[in-house]
Amino acid sequence: MPDIHNHKILILDFGSQFTQLIARRVREAGVYCEIYACDVAVQAITDFQPRGIILSGGPESVATESRHPVPDVVFDLNVPVLGICYGMQAMAAHFGGEVAPHGKSEFGYATVRARGHSKLLKGIQDQVNDEGHGLLDVWMSHGDRVESLPEGFKLIASTESAPIAGFANEDRKLYALQFHVEVTHTKRGSDIINRFVADVCECNAEWQPAGIVDASIASVKDQVGSDTVLLALSGGVDSSVVAAMLHKAIGSQLVCVFVDNGLLRLGEGDQVMETFAKSLGVRVIRVNAEQEFLDALQGVDDPEQKRKVIGGLFIQIFEREARKLEGVKWLAQGTIYPDVIESAGSATGKAHVIKSHHNVGGLPADMKLSLVEPLRELFKDEVRKVGRELGLPDAMVDRHPFPGPGLGVRILGEVRKEYADTLRLADDIFISELRSHNLYHEVSQAFAVFLPVKSVGVTGDGRRYAHVISLRAVETSDFMTANWAHLPHEFLDQVSRRIINEIDAVARVVYDISGKPPATIEWE
Repeated sequence: MPDIHNHKILILDFGSQFTQLIARRVREAGVYCEIYACDVAVQAITDFQPRGIILSGGPESVATESRHPVPDVVFDLNVPVLGICYGMQAMAAHFGGEVAPHGKSEFGYATVRARGHSKLLKGIQDQVNDEGHGLLDVWMSHGDRVESLPEGFKLIASTESAPIAGFANEDRKLYALQFHVEVTHTKRGSDIINRFVADVCECNAEWQPAGIVDASIASVKDQVGSDTVLLALSGGVDSSVVAAMLHKAIGSQLVCVFVDNGLLRLGEGDQVMETFAKSLGVRVIRVNAEQEFLDALQGVDDPEQKRKVIGGLFIQIFEREARKLEGVKWLAQGTIYPDVIESAGSATGKAHVIKSHHNVGGLPADMKLSLVEPLRELFKDEVRKVGRELGLPDAMVDRHPFPGPGLGVRILGEVRKEYADTLRLADDIFISELRSHNLYHEVSQAFAVFLPVKSVGVTGDGRRYAHVISLRAVETSDFMTANWAHLPHEFLDQVSRRIINEIDAVARVVYDISGKPPATIEWE
């Protein structure tokens, strides 16, 4: 079995909002990578043994005292290095180049002339100008610019407002680009990333779903031996893939606890039991805890408090069920790589908490269970690929994201059973219509939201005074930013009429046209 971690890239994060996109592009090239903070210990960089390093962008200015310099060890390792945006400017400063604020910032699309014939950019172009020079359509986001090249480096890219938009020292395999190759707006960005990791760093494309599954199964077997493993199964993509992987790895040693909190989608509890208990033969203990959650949420209307109540009660119930079992030594979780990155950011104070993550990670220490987290190296798109490799049905693997607190954060304000029942029906109508119109996979996430306000409506000759449902659908490649989906008006009309006609508790349907930012995808 090939070592899927043998060839790997290290990404040093200088605070860019796009750093995770860099990692995803490297993974898409079939190469393993990890993200470290720019001020990580020198020994950690050395111990990682990368075949190449990428320096991310960032919000700081190289020309100020608050700058983050590139650690010397990055260049002492004698491996290829690619600097992007701030990473380019930091590399220039490190080697004695001049970086300064520029009166004309570049934010948005730009056309870059690919000068020279660097190994990084040779043959990669979107168009050719009248003089025969290759041009690239890229995305810029910078205020500072490199004013003079460091000694020993050559110019490889330029724009009108940034004459030095890329430079290289090809003897040392050091490259730097002012534009963001990781975003989809840079049309040939993936080609440039592929060129760097495959040709410059000479990495083999061994990070593939089949290899990930084989390596993960072998790792789990080695880790747990003949012990029993407990998994909190939610029915979401992450926990479902963990369940399938662990079942394949250790069979009957896996025990799943499915806590039905009464805040799931229509028929979801039965679907989970059908898929895992009946079809796959996984041992699943179902706990019907709807009333416990409704009682705990009575009078709670703050979104963060609701998340804490739901998460805390889940832990209590899960702990209660775990203590009924004997010989359990391991707790499996569906932690994925973005969770790891965000937890690290929160721990160091470098990230703001927008919403608390609902995870089993808060289990009491006295449970004395060791963790099994077979997905902690994977991004969400990789989790889906692994799920398909494990044979999970597309309907489960390709499901839109669903928040850990479930409908609890899609009911604005206090959660009540009648609100949850109404929302379940409305959401099911919306999703079923998306599927029947072949629109479900055209949007990245779609759901209904219950608004705790009433509106006057007319049904037949009678007056209806009932609640409002908002529909939400977004398009995104990374869930870090999102655009509202421009669904056909005829489709929205069909969904609205069905919801109002079929659900007496709803008098009005609205459509959310907010993007992220400034809004978040979920309402709470």
